Amino acid sequence: MGIQKDRVKFNVGGRIFETTATTLANAGRNSLFGAMFDDDWNLNSDVTTITEHFIDRNSDCFSVLLDLLRTGELYVPQNLPEKLLYREALFYGLLDHVRSAKWGPFDGNRLCPARSVTGQAPGDGTAIRAGPDGGCCVAHGSMVHVYDWMMEEHPPINLDYQRVNDAGWVDSENIVLSACERLGKGDGGMGLFSASTGELRYKFHVKHENQVKSYTAGALSFSSDYKLFSSCKGRSNEYGIGVWDQVTGKQIDFFYEPPGWSLGDADKLQWLQGTNCLLVATLFPRKDNCYISLLDFRDKSNMVWSWSDVGAPITDERRVRDAIAMEETSSICVVNEYEDLGFMDLRRSAGSVRWSSRSRLMKGKMPDEPCYPKLALHEGQLFSSMNDCISVFCGPDWVLTSRLRRSYGGSICDFSIGGDRLFALHSEENVFDIWETSPPPII
Repeated sequence: MGIQKDRVKFNVGGRIFETTATTLANAGRNSLFGAMFDDDWNLNSDVTTITEHFIDRNSDCFSVLLDLLRTGELYVPQNLPEKLLYREALFYGLLDHVRSAKWGPFDGNRLCPARSVTGQAPGDGTAIRAGPDGGCCVAHGSMVHVYDWMMEEHPPINLDYQRVNDAGWVDSENIVLSACERLGKGDGGMGLFSASTGELRYKFHVKHENQVKSYTAGALSFSSDYKLFSSCKGRSNEYGIGVWDQVTGKQIDFFYEPPGWSLGDADKLQWLQGTNCLLVATLFPRKDNCYISLLDFRDKSNMVWSWSDVGAPITDERRVRDAIAMEETSSICVVNEYEDLGFMDLRRSAGSVRWSSRSRLMKGKMPDEPCYPKLALHEGQLFSSMNDCISVFCGPDWVLTSRLRRSYGGSICDFSIGGDRLFALHSEENVFDIWETSPPPII
């Protein structure tokens, strides 16, 4: 009887395993096992013998990972630390397989709470931002705590008592932070930091008339062609939106604030890939009035589209708390403090807000210390935070389909979606929740 051509034997830490080439091929070309195959996915070995491959690693973890390649399911015994398994999966190049087995593709209506992480100090969380690989960073005063996808905390980023206004991931290894200017210190603005070490790699300067200026940086946004946008507020003429090259750190453009408008204090920036425009929203209560505009940096003589509530009655309850552009429907969605959704048509130069009451969940009742609602759009689903829950809206009419709630930690002051996870930061206890979609069933 001949030797079966696709049988493979491993000696892992003194423990013998046998499997097949078909099973190992499930690991993919970029894994350690992928190197065992040629370009046609044939084993690089003598077909007349079964070669034993020795690997000096943890055999218990290898058993779990081999079973994952066989079945597509991940079962971790209670006596096996998950972090040890993740470390071994990293060695074999199987981290993506482990993640896919732990949670499936993002779906707001199937999200389940995975865990909660307690911060170092209570209250005053500024922002939470999801990383592209399933990790996150949390801004708390002048400190930013960075977590990888296994929720292991990296060395924190300390801005030396400068309050962090916003944070954004350039990629899984680099984070941009915007901070307040410290008068008399010449500090402030933005910096690029290492996510793994917290080291400052370089600063983004603002130049006016060829002179470097100190400034406060606010909201951040990124474009696919490696541009970085930030709202800027200086002491002379540095009011507006600055643009930098992410790779070189050099300032490449600046959109100065027009008279009677507000750009330098913007709460939110959003780059619109389809129209090559930037959404800029300055909202109540940062300003007494709300300003929303679209900027085209190819023509800085005017705004492409703008809206403001200047002149609206002071008693109007429908103050805009957040805004987000939806390019597929050529509209902007806004939300007020009662979680009423409103919509504006970008195809009209002076559009009004069409408010929808179907989303009202609070019935006029507000907590003593509310966290104003935030909006996010992800894969055709609209998300809105309100107090201690997040609502999910779907379909062309944005019907409320799900609510995500965890009671621990107080109201949600910010949330973010990325890496197939949703992160929600609570205001009172500086706790953030992690929501994941359950993996699809194995048939």
